Amino acid sequence: MVEGCEGMTENQVLLKTTIHELPEEIRPRERLMTHGAESLTMYELLAIVLRTGNRSLNAIQLAMKIIQHFGTRYDLRTASYHDLIQLPGVGPAKAVEIQAAIEFGRRLYQSNQEKLGVIMSTKDAGNYCIEKLKDLQQENVMALYLNTKNQIVKEKTIFVGSLNASVAHPREIFKEGVRASAARIIVAHNHPSSNPSPSQADIDFTRRLAEVGELIGIEILDHIIVGGDAFLSLQEYGVFE
Repeated sequence: MVEGCEGMTENQVLLKTTIHELPEEIRPRERLMTHGAESLTMYELLAIVLRTGNRSLNAIQLAMKIIQHFGTRYDLRTASYHDLIQLPGVGPAKAVEIQAAIEFGRRLYQSNQEKLGVIMSTKDAGNYCIEKLKDLQQENVMALYLNTKNQIVKEKTIFVGSLNASVAHPREIFKEGVRASAARIIVAHNHPSSNPSPSQADIDFTRRLAEVGELIGIEILDHIIVGGDAFLSLQEYGVFE
């Protein structure tokens, strides 16, 4: 612990010291390298973008002031250069850094939407999954993570192998959904036999997913089974009823 800071909480330490005086394990950059970017708070992420504070505030304190001023992430995302430089401690250089980081993130997100597409119907989902799964020689279970507009925000292969209770667990599917802030999930897997008819294991797993989805608030929109150039929707098959 920093000298003179014994008995203080981590937040109190962050407010008391400069970044370089902090223990390495709670410095934003070091935390990101050790635990990953997703483990950082909004304040810490912005502090990394800012790099330095000013004479009276360290980078984390300044990040807190900025985020608290705008109230929500949405407001900060739409803040103009002139909005930012009105804040004490935010000069032209820091305003430019913040705007560049926000615009970079916005373009990445937009590019991802354009690349992955939108699912507007069962046919869209089925055709998309056919292209991804039809030529695979082993069973692959994948998930499409959708936002409230049914845009695909993330696609991930969850596991490879037969869909049964010993390997298939809803936890892995929903963990990625939470990370992606998904509103809905479409699960899909292939049958290398080219017969898309569901097994009892397929049906049981789908019902488990739907139950967990209801509990945590992420809807399982469908489970698509791909067999060669054909697909079967377990939603249309009546499994979700």
